Parts: sequence; C-alpha cells; structure tokens
Amino acid sequence: MVRGKTQMRRIENATSRQVTFSKRRNGLLKKAFELSVLCDAEVAVIVFSPRGKLYEFGSSSVQETIERYQRHVKESNSTNKQTSEQDMEQLKGEAASMIKKIEILEVSKRKLLGECLGSCTIEELQQIEQQLERSVSTIRARKNQVFREQIEQLKQKEKQLTAENARLSNKCGVQPWRVLSREQRENLPCEEQRENSSISDVETELFIGLPETRTRRLPLRN
Repeated sequence: MVRGKTQMRRIENATSRQVTFSKRRNGLLKKAFELSVLCDAEVAVIVFSPRGKLYEFGSSSVQETIERYQRHVKESNSTNKQTSEQDMEQLKGEAASMIKKIEILEVSKRKLLGECLGSCTIEELQQIEQQLERSVSTIRARKNQVFREQIEQLKQKEKQLTAENARLSNKCGVQPWRVLSREQRENLPCEEQRENSSISDVETELFIGLPETRTRRLPLRN
C-alpha cells in the first residue's frame, strides 16, 4: 500500500506528534552518523524535544564543532567587513575622480563660451580659437548638407506634383500647366512674353460653365 504525502504542518494529536518526533529524530541522527563516516565530515546535530529534552550527536565533539562554527562565522564577518571597507574606499576614489573631471569640463565649457579667459595664456587662447573654428566648420558642413537634402526633397516633390498635374490635365482634356524658369522666360519672343504676362493677370469676372469652354479675356493692346 502506497503511503500518502505527509502535509508539512503541525500534528495536532499529541501521541502521534510524539511518535513522529521519535522516528524522525532517530532517522536524523542516523543520517548524521552515516554522513560523518562515509564522507569523513565533521557533523554536529542538536535537537530539543517539545518538552525541552536535549538530543545531540557529534562526530568528534559537539562543543568543539560549535566553537569551530563560531570562529568561522567571526572570520567570515571580518572578511566581509574588510571587503566592504575596500569597496567603499574604491567608490569614494572613483567619485572624487568623477567630480574632478566634471570641474575640468565645466571650466572648459565656460572658456568656450568666452568666460573666465583672464587667466588663459596665449597658447590656451589659440587652442580655444582653433577648437571654435573646427566646431563652426563642422556646423556649417552639417547645415549645407541639410540644405542639400531639403532641396532634393523639394525637387522630388516638384516632380510628383508635375506628374499629378499632367495626369489631371489629360483627364480633363486641357493643356498641362507648365512653369517656366527665369532663363526660359527671358528667351521667349516678346509676343509670348506679353501673352504670358497677360495670362498671369488675376481674373475677377464671374464665369459659369465648363473649364473647356472658358476663354480668358485679355486686355486690349493699343
């Protein structure tokens, strides 16, 4: 018959609790003895019964094992304390080094802003000037790059709008709108220039009808 799993809680029945204590105590002391013999280990076990009775086992001497344990704990605490002190000193040193570096950076920043220059030598002033020139050169190069990128984006957008204008013009059956550059406008004949100038005038008259049948009224020329 398979035994059920024992629940890890206090046994309420006093008789059953005493029987279980006796069995488990004997098993524990037996295991401690086997461990000391098989593994040549120094083992000490101390057990107090619910009524306060002492049961103990020691492979050599329980008192000597306890004293050895106390010495080990004391040495371990001392070692940990020394390690903690060393770590604390290291952290303090790193913090002081960081504070010094921050102060140096603050002084360098103020000098780059044109402050606290009274104590600077000619060599230091020349170094600051060269550093500022390099910074300005880098900023200008980046600015020009951004300008070029924006111009390329605008050109791409212009191409998209031109293509969309052509598509809509073909759909409506009208002449696609075309923007002439300054050079192209200057190379046009005088008549076409005047016509383009007249077309660019703003119309204010009301017109009702389809775009295809609409005619632009040009001002009469003398």
